[in-house]
Amino acid sequence: MDIPLQSVCACGSGKRFGDCCAVYLNGSVLPETAEQLMRSRYTAYVHEQAEYLLTTWHPDTRPPSLAFEREDRPRWLGLNIKRAANVDAAHALVEFVARYKINGRAFRMHETSRFERIDGRWYYRDGDVD
Repeated sequence: MDIPLQSVCACGSGKRFGDCCAVYLNGSVLPETAEQLMRSRYTAYVHEQAEYLLTTWHPDTRPPSLAFEREDRPRWLGLNIKRAANVDAAHALVEFVARYKINGRAFRMHETSRFERIDGRWYYRDGDVD
């Protein structure tokens, strides 16, 4: 990964990347909460880390690949976590708004994501986009 550890993390936490999502993206630490996983996945989208995204996607809903080579792919601008809540010990919800641009046009994605914990590890399952 060529992301400067001193740069501000893309996830919106306000922390330095090296003190935030870097440890999840490099695999040295597993996210302890669904919100941490959500933030790290957003950072992985910003930096086009397909392997991390696929690894943290629930096996039942994981796509076969991600297309980061598309010319019209989003340029991610910011993440705002609206709500994070555990449903039970193995399920959680994270509601967020992510801002992005495609071909200079601005968009917002408002989603409530579902996460599942399997063998102590959180996975993104799916989500409802508003």
